[in-house]
Amino acid sequence: MTALVNVIVMIGMLLVVPLGLRLIDLPGVYRHMWLAGAVAGAISLWLPRGGAAVALATPYALATLPLAAEGLRRMVRLTPVNAAVGTALGMPLVAGTALVAERGGAELFGFSLEILSLTVAHFHFAGFAAALVAGLMCQAVRGRLAAVAALSVPAGTLLVLAGYFTSEWVEFAGAVVLTAGMWLVGWLIWRDMRVDDRVVRTLLLVSAGVLVATMVLALSWALGEASGLPHLSLGWMAATHGVGNAFGFGLCGMLGWRLLREAL
Repeated sequence: MTALVNVIVMIGMLLVVPLGLRLIDLPGVYRHMWLAGAVAGAISLWLPRGGAAVALATPYALATLPLAAEGLRRMVRLTPVNAAVGTALGMPLVAGTALVAERGGAELFGFSLEILSLTVAHFHFAGFAAALVAGLMCQAVRGRLAAVAALSVPAGTLLVLAGYFTSEWVEFAGAVVLTAGMWLVGWLIWRDMRVDDRVVRTLLLVSAGVLVATMVLALSWALGEASGLPHLSLGWMAATHGVGNAFGFGLCGMLGWRLLREAL
């Protein structure tokens, strides 16, 4: 499972987040800092845990700090779009903190190294990409339903994060809110996005459609963890939910939105 999770994380670090940052009005230095940190962080994934891995993971974690600060600045003026985009900019900080701890072999806040590794992956996609797509959709579609979706995605993401520190039922509640928000985002993209370019439309529709399956898996896993009901192992979740979100949702979605922006 480790190699698969590393590949998923690299997709987030080197492709999904850089593509997403180009969709946000940011100074170019933010993107340059990110790429430098992401390359170092990606190399750290393949080294044995220890000093060298931590030294390479640290620039990645540092590159998340200006993004998080910018996210907070945007959320001062709280609109649905700012809430979603601000949350997206803050989520890599969670991933960066988890990566440094995991590469150092430290069970941060009592979480196992396996959970920390999956946290790094999770907050690139269910954190950054999901919230950013919700914000972009709200800008493009507008209306009350779009605003609800744009607010529910960051709310669900933050509930999931809170569940890490409180209870598995809180995490399940976060998964419910996040799933509802992402399904609403996907449905609004299917219903209201009018895109002439066939490639762009296909990428956006694939990204939206993949969410139907991957978020069912997320719900079933969170319910199983909270209730003790049978559910997929973490290895199977990485191979199904993780791969689907990385390639189908995250990568296709960011490519679609990027091509759409270039066409406008």
